Amino acid sequence: MENEYVIEITQQAMKITLMLAAPMLIGALVVGVLVSIFQAVTQIQEQTLSFIPKILVIVAALVIFSPWMMETMTSYTRELFLSIPELVRRQ
Repeated sequence: MENEYVIEITQQAMKITLMLAAPMLIGALVVGVLVSIFQAVTQIQEQTLSFIPKILVIVAALVIFSPWMMETMTSYTRELFLSIPELVRRQ
């Protein structure tokens, strides 16, 4: 197997991973910042206050984006499995 092909597969896997994690991470980031601003304005310094809203946003993002996430993972896996014969021929 050529080094370039391994690097390409790794780059694709990292890109897919970031794309799939982005909706939950961005949602949690936005909610965390909003709760932090709310805490600063109201001077409520409760550590656990941001935990529940972040969990709810992550679950909502999973529910909303799960069809797209499954399609993305399935198509990447399908492409990866279909490229196995090409890999075997290269050696």
